[in-house]
Amino acid sequence: MKNTGLNHSVLLLLLLFGLGSCGVSNVVIDGSFPTPNINKMPIAIAVYYDDALKDFAYLEYSETGKEEYNIESGKSHVQLFNVVLPAMFDRVVFVNSMEEVPTLGVDAVFAPAIEEFQLALPAKTKLDVFEVWIKYNMRLLTPDGDYIADWVLTSYGKTPTETFRSIEAAINDAAVVALRDLASSLALSFNQVPEVRDWLNSR
Repeated sequence: MKNTGLNHSVLLLLLLFGLGSCGVSNVVIDGSFPTPNINKMPIAIAVYYDDALKDFAYLEYSETGKEEYNIESGKSHVQLFNVVLPAMFDRVVFVNSMEEVPTLGVDAVFAPAIEEFQLALPAKTKLDVFEVWIKYNMRLLTPDGDYIADWVLTSYGKTPTETFRSIEAAINDAAVVALRDLASSLALSFNQVPEVRDWLNSR
């Protein structure tokens, strides 16, 4: 009886170890984003983040098809836009739904979306860097929800392998660099988008 109990205990420990060793690693992107030093545009903007952006997560699979890393970046994207947009516009109002907008007296609604997230790991690329690419769909709408402009922005971040003690830390840093790249691109290119420029000139 004692041997049977011991065998059961050993089997249980091995099972628990096996389950733990093959679990997905969760990476919640966390970083700081400086306020861009730019001239504000004299317009009022409402900002709407849908659930797809606020809860955005990317799942990286191993070469054998197993889940390796779950990368949650939604909160960091919201944090980034919350820093950048008030630096770009005279007045910024954050809304929870498009139904709130018509009563706010704003000129337009900014509604960003994430279209694609890519991660390159050194173990797969055989390069000595971790890389992150993110593709965005930036949307500018009238207060009634009609189209003003719809354009694509991409951002890129990388970090060398020797900088970090863990894969999770390296993924986080590469993603933060990509988000800072987005902040710079958005702030500098917003009024260069043809549809946005036409709208600004028509006001």
